[in-house]
Amino acid sequence: MPSLFDKEVIISLSEPDHDVTQMQNSFITLEFSMNLLFDNKFDQFTESYKAGTFIFVGLKNSAELIREYVLYHRGKTIDGSLQNDATTESFIYNTIKPKSKKINNRFVQSLYENVRKDDISCCGRYLSIKEISEILAPQTSSPYSMPVGFTVSIPLDDLHIFSAFSEYPNSLFGDLKIKFKINPSAFVYCQVDPVLSMAKYYTINKNEILSSGQDKLKDINLFFRNWSLTFQYTNMYTQIGCTADLITGIRAEELTPSGLKNLVCDIKPVTVSVRNYIIEAVTANMYGYKASDACLNRVRQFYQNRPLVVPAQRIESWVFPSAALSVGIKTTQNIPLSQVTDMCLLFPNDARHVTCYENPCYFDMLINTMNRNFPDFPMNIFNEQFFTMQLQANNLDNIFEACDEYEDSLATPRANKTQRCNPVSDYTSFFITIQCERNSNGALTFDRLDSKNQNIAIELKGPPIFAGEVDTYYNVDTNGKHPPPPILCTVHDTFWLFSPRGRGPCLYDTTHSFDQVINKVTA
Repeated sequence: MPSLFDKEVIISLSEPDHDVTQMQNSFITLEFSMNLLFDNKFDQFTESYKAGTFIFVGLKNSAELIREYVLYHRGKTIDGSLQNDATTESFIYNTIKPKSKKINNRFVQSLYENVRKDDISCCGRYLSIKEISEILAPQTSSPYSMPVGFTVSIPLDDLHIFSAFSEYPNSLFGDLKIKFKINPSAFVYCQVDPVLSMAKYYTINKNEILSSGQDKLKDINLFFRNWSLTFQYTNMYTQIGCTADLITGIRAEELTPSGLKNLVCDIKPVTVSVRNYIIEAVTANMYGYKASDACLNRVRQFYQNRPLVVPAQRIESWVFPSAALSVGIKTTQNIPLSQVTDMCLLFPNDARHVTCYENPCYFDMLINTMNRNFPDFPMNIFNEQFFTMQLQANNLDNIFEACDEYEDSLATPRANKTQRCNPVSDYTSFFITIQCERNSNGALTFDRLDSKNQNIAIELKGPPIFAGEVDTYYNVDTNGKHPPPPILCTVHDTFWLFSPRGRGPCLYDTTHSFDQVINKVTA
């Protein structure tokens, strides 16, 4: 079903051969073809180095591909999830998702530590410089186009609306469909560590290299002997459509007639973007099983007079009205709160940053709402923020665990006189997550914030650690560019409510508490 990226895709998530669908083992597979645009031909590479150096283009997590989604059940539209920005929802959910539940395999997850090492466990494509340069060489006008195709698999329980589902009794509750759009801005790219990729290339192709003559072998040996830490390329994910410092050339230049050579590495700003993005095919891969008539009858009898309640969560996104100033940030917005358990602060450096965020270099940061500060103490730059992260990561019963990117971002130095992030240890995916806790006699108690869906003021404030020219968050670059406003995401407790009687109600509740509904159901 070829479809341009701005078109809607709708597909059934129920299998008529299955009485019960296992959401936790089911996934959607999408096949893409698209044109990548480069503003550099990468034509300054010696032939010996082209096949062993790579640029990765793909997704940090496959679920971030969905820009928005809507569910259909029994002729009704089920909304209340983060329908307008499902990419952000997936980004937050997969960042705090337990490591043990991250499906770290091909087509699903691109953990940064794997991509840097040229590991096959990724969601995207490794493009060799040889492949890129050969396709771009005949083209005469920039940007230069390269056709690319790959496959993405999205586990259904990576979509937050399905995160609580284990077994869905579609034989009782009917067909479930999902409609979604694709977010082409969710793709990221990065330079694969050339030392690791060249070593892997040499190991795999050792016999071929040795049989091709001594010149290629000498060039590879020169590379490993002379690679320098002064070659400072952008060592992190960059959002598609944005610019990063990439290695655009590696070559061996002769210094003397006797054959003495020197390794030269060119590093220049390169922009990678997407054009003509097409979905070639979409397949729902649903796991499930048949149930006996006796079993189904018992289930029907059990739910004859009571609905099925499935606890769940949802995420909402709110952009603050004002951005940071050179003296820090202080901004307020009025939003309704309903059963809020967590708040996440996102700090994009660019409006195009969908899943790449950086440390904002603030300290003593606080959110104030309902006459309370969150957290109870101001978050200083490293120790208190790290404690808050650890609190979220452990969550007392190990529900959440932060990913390595998130943890490392807290301890990454950001500001220097050149206003550039440290390209060696820089990491993306930065956000601050705050649980709605209160200190009760020295013990932390986790509860919910609920304003009964009435608008209430939420204030964010904090001064910069580095003032003036070296504040790398306020000064995005040396051209006077400043960041957009931060984003507040609220995580809410909610639930599904199904009734099997006579095509009864199907509801993804966004206004009532779980206790309120349970009391009515069990009364």
